[in-house]
Amino acid sequence: MQEQQMNWTQTYLHDYKEGMGDFTEKMPEVAHQFSEFTEACFKEGELSKKQKQLMALGISIVAQDEYCMIYHTKGCVDQGATEKEILEACGVAAAFGGGAALSQAVTLVQDAYMDLNSSVN
Repeated sequence: MQEQQMNWTQTYLHDYKEGMGDFTEKMPEVAHQFSEFTEACFKEGELSKKQKQLMALGISIVAQDEYCMIYHTKGCVDQGATEKEILEACGVAAAFGGGAALSQAVTLVQDAYMDLNSSVN
């Protein structure tokens, strides 16, 4: 019932979380090591957490990974990235990934950004 009230971005994020939960149950050591590694990579350092999320968003766009695009759009929003900063990261990704990257940026990323900034938050 609760899932019916989620927007599509929340549904994607929920599906990812469920999938990771299932994977963690079946492969706990691998999941733990991956989690430790990614937490270390996204810690504040010479680059801010926001800068790292913007980089990850750009990489996910070029890689054409929809779950990561949504996940890292949320990461950007959570770290206080503005719409212009997110779109600038999308532009850089399009410089490397061409039309395929731009098509994801102007649809999936922008839609996720709007969902994440809607009154549902």
